[in-house]
Amino acid sequence: MGRILVSSSHYDTVCAEAKKYLEDQGHEVIFDPDREFPAYTKDELKRLLPDIDAAIIGMDRYDREVLGYAPRLRAVAKFGVGVDNIDGEAAAERGVYVLNAPGQNSCAVAELAAGTIICLLRGIIGFDGAVREGRWPRVLKTDLRGKTVGLIGFGAVARFLAERLKAFETEILAYDLYPNRSEAERIGVRLCPLDEVLQNSDIISLHVPETPETHHLIGRETIARMKDGAYLVNTARGALVDIDALAEALNSGKLSGAALDAFEYEPLPPNAPILQCRNVICTPHIGGETVDAYKRLAVSTAQDIAAVLAGEEPRFCTNRTQLEERRMTNAEKRKRELSALS
Repeated sequence: MGRILVSSSHYDTVCAEAKKYLEDQGHEVIFDPDREFPAYTKDELKRLLPDIDAAIIGMDRYDREVLGYAPRLRAVAKFGVGVDNIDGEAAAERGVYVLNAPGQNSCAVAELAAGTIICLLRGIIGFDGAVREGRWPRVLKTDLRGKTVGLIGFGAVARFLAERLKAFETEILAYDLYPNRSEAERIGVRLCPLDEVLQNSDIISLHVPETPETHHLIGRETIARMKDGAYLVNTARGALVDIDALAEALNSGKLSGAALDAFEYEPLPPNAPILQCRNVICTPHIGGETVDAYKRLAVSTAQDIAAVLAGEEPRFCTNRTQLEERRMTNAEKRKRELSALS
């Protein structure tokens, strides 16, 4: 049966049910529990992939070059939702399915975003540090109630977050290129142009994928259009934020604080300027990493990997259209070849 390379963490413990599911079907699961940073480098993938039939990955980058290292590869499953680290077109050219697990960790990411918003506004982490140092500060912070929260992107995570923030009596604005208007109406979210969200929000939370168009979406120019004293939260993709411009805005007081769970380069180096800012919360890309979310993600991706290796169609495939076009092209090519022989 198939050999499956897994780079997502905790696969032998929290995800044991999914691992057993694959092994019971005769597949071999290759997983290194001792890796501190789960994502494999390009050199490591060059060594590992030649005899791999499927992969379950986190933030490993499967570009055209990496896919070329894997002649037997039939499926790459993202242990999450966003597949911007996988070249879907190059995968389709090789007949490789790109899989994901929509909805399985969206609630977890939204809860982290909500938690960091409260931490920022109330200065919880700073107060905790002060008490541990023997101080007892009486600094006034601010309520979440009555604030305007702007969501850039209105997918599943943003909608979960909006539902939770409504309980705090916030006004919620959202910008999305293809907004779900019925969901916005149901939750009570006002859809707006991007400029309106930037200019009127006390808190901005990012929920868009990384694309050439969204690279450094939050930079010096967009920060200048934000409200003075606003807060920024990013639980999406690191490259959405120009982190140097953000550090400048935090140090100058243009922005009051930021919470970042994703960075353009991970792991974040300990000498990164953003870490010198007192009013920033940095977490190691753990938005979707809860025990509950991991169990759901593991089962979903294992089921779809097993389906592909059994010659069946998976439930969640992000490059299905490209694969179907490739099959049609190949079928037409074969038809012409047969016609030429007759």
